[in-house]
Formats: sequence, C-alpha cells, structure tokens
Amino acid sequence: MSASERYVRAWEGFWAESTGEQGEPFWDADATLTAAPHTALFADHVDRTLPIVDLGCGNGTQTRYLAGQFPRAVGVDLSASAVAHARRADRDAVAEYEQLDLTDLAGVKRLAGRLGEANVYVRAVLHQSDPVDRVPVAAAVALLLGRRGRGFVVEPTAAAKTVLQQVAERPGGPPERLRQVRKHDLRPAEVAAGEVPELLRGAGLEILDEGESDLAMSERHPDGTRVELPARWFVVAAAGSGRAGD
Repeated sequence: MSASERYVRAWEGFWAESTGEQGEPFWDADATLTAAPHTALFADHVDRTLPIVDLGCGNGTQTRYLAGQFPRAVGVDLSASAVAHARRADRDAVAEYEQLDLTDLAGVKRLAGRLGEANVYVRAVLHQSDPVDRVPVAAAVALLLGRRGRGFVVEPTAAAKTVLQQVAERPGGPPERLRQVRKHDLRPAEVAAGEVPELLRGAGLEILDEGESDLAMSERHPDGTRVELPARWFVVAAAGSGRAGD
C-alpha cells in the first residue's frame, strides 16, 4: 500500500510553499529543545555505533543534530520538497536525506538493507498519519530497527488539543504558522489515548521505557512563553531482543 492521496497532497503542498527556513513550521523548534533532550532520554538503551534514521525529517532540523550524535544519520520524508529543503539547509552535508513513503514497506526494506540495523527517531509522525497508515508506519519502525536498533517515539497526547485550541483562538485569529497547518489540511493530535503503545506492540515491538514530556513548538504564546504540547514518549526495540546494555 501507499499513503493516501490526501496525505501526500497535504504534505507536499505545505513544504512546496515553505521557504524551508528553520523555525518557519509550527513544530520546527530548535534541536536543543527537541532532539537533544529526546536523545538523552534513550541514551541508556541505544547502541551509538549504529546509524539513526529520522522518520518524517521535514527540513532536517533534528536530523542535523542527530548526525552529531551517531556515526550516520539519514532523514526521510514523504515530501520531495521537504527533502530538498533539508539538503539545502545542510550546508556541511553532515546527514543524508531521501524521499520515502513509510507505508511503502518494500521501500523501507530497501533502506534497511542498505543501512543494516539502525536506531530510529520518530517525533510526532504517527499522530499526523491518516489512521489507515499508522499500522504500516509502526511496521516501518520495526523493520528499520532489526534486533539491535532502538527507537524513540514521541507523540502528543489528547491534552495537546486544548493547547492548540488556545493558540487558534487568540484575539485576531490563529498565528501564521498555525494558519499554514490548517490551510494544507494537516491534522494534528488525532491519535486516541492508548493507541500509540498498541500500534508499537502490534508491530512486534517491546516498550523498554516510557514517560511524559512536552513537545516544544516554534510558536510562542502572546506572553512570550513557548507553545508546548503535552506528549508521551516511548523507547522501543524488537520484542525479545534484550534490555539496555544487552
């Protein structure tokens, strides 16, 4: 199968109209607020000699950070325009980028074959996927991990909707970053409670660790504080592949 036509059109339309500049998208906070603390959360579980794949890399903000933490970093995205932005922004070519539909499991297997076992970083991808696409996206994570890889998956919780509603209902209307999300029919925070761990376990993954955190956005509230979405994170591995340090 492949991602729905609506989903492909929405994301390609968004990135085609974007300049690709860091911070322009609503969710594109600096890596020091995102990938850096996330990497620390799964540091005790991960084999840093393995490469890492950033799923849904967008313009590559997080991928470039991850490239400094692992011997090889590959960012993949459904949108060709997003991949083009990521390559342009990576002036020192510290990472690699390629277009990949995560629901195309044959394509995912080809990437896994080239990389070997890898770690995986998934920041707020499942909640943006159409419901029919979430099972294959979780399966893609499992395919890339193999036995030795570890994955970090973080997704907004239902409480994120309240925060997004507050941002949308500001006097004068929603900020431009959020207007772009709505214009292109991107649909945040639509994963039901308990769905993420169910998807992960259904893909043959074991949850090694989990917890709550806030996902930093690039947008700020009128008082200057950063918009943060309540989220839950999971460290995963192939079921039965061993705990941290094994």
